[in-house]
Amino acid sequence: MTLTFYKYQGTGNDFIIVDNRKSILSKNNTKLFSRLCDRKFGIGADGLMLLELPENQYDDFKMVYFNADGNESSMCGNGGRCLVAFASFLGVIKDRAVFTAIDGNHKAIIKDGLVYLQMQDVSDIEKYDSHLFLDTGSPHHVTMVNGLSNFDVENEGRKIRNGAPYFESGSNVNFVEKKNGNLFAVRTYERGVEDETLSCGTGVTAVALSMHATKRTDKEEVSISTEGGELKVTFKQTKLGYEDIFLIGPAEQVFKGEIVC
Repeated sequence: MTLTFYKYQGTGNDFIIVDNRKSILSKNNTKLFSRLCDRKFGIGADGLMLLELPENQYDDFKMVYFNADGNESSMCGNGGRCLVAFASFLGVIKDRAVFTAIDGNHKAIIKDGLVYLQMQDVSDIEKYDSHLFLDTGSPHHVTMVNGLSNFDVENEGRKIRNGAPYFESGSNVNFVEKKNGNLFAVRTYERGVEDETLSCGTGVTAVALSMHATKRTDKEEVSISTEGGELKVTFKQTKLGYEDIFLIGPAEQVFKGEIVC
């Protein structure tokens, strides 16, 4: 089979995307997905996404996301933004979208070349002496460090990702340094990729909420610098936690290709 695919990136977080509305790929073919994501033997990507027909009446499409290891994963924020841009490219939507991912329903807007993706509400942020833990569609460990640019993200991230209390299920791990009043730098070790990625959308969202929850910023719009570029997160704090959360940033098509599977 010759598979047509598209390559997208959002602040360096890169994805293979396939229009699967005609079910050309089986979602059980995890070995194929892993091979396609391999940077030496395949196309190369942090993950693979299928755009599928909606299952809900008011949705425009369905998002199915697989990590680079081939396993279906929890929500990917940058992936969601890229899939919205892809849906617009296909003509499935114009500048607004409603879709369902593994963590539930999402809304999105394309405006001034940026994709605004509404994330799930967050009601629980666990605070510890050394870190915070929260779920923004994917689980995230957030910890402050000094000298982020020289920090050993790969080794330290792997230790935390596999250690207590996460063990086999694992957690994404974010290392954060405050740059100035409302700007934070973050580097993320992603489970499923099992390495540092240039950007992580659910991680950036987790960092923004964590910085507000620990009073490192009092703003409800936070700028986050990643290795792949800058993203913004806006939100509203309520008595129940954080609502109306939007992950904002670019999503670009890199190329279109074909591969024999």
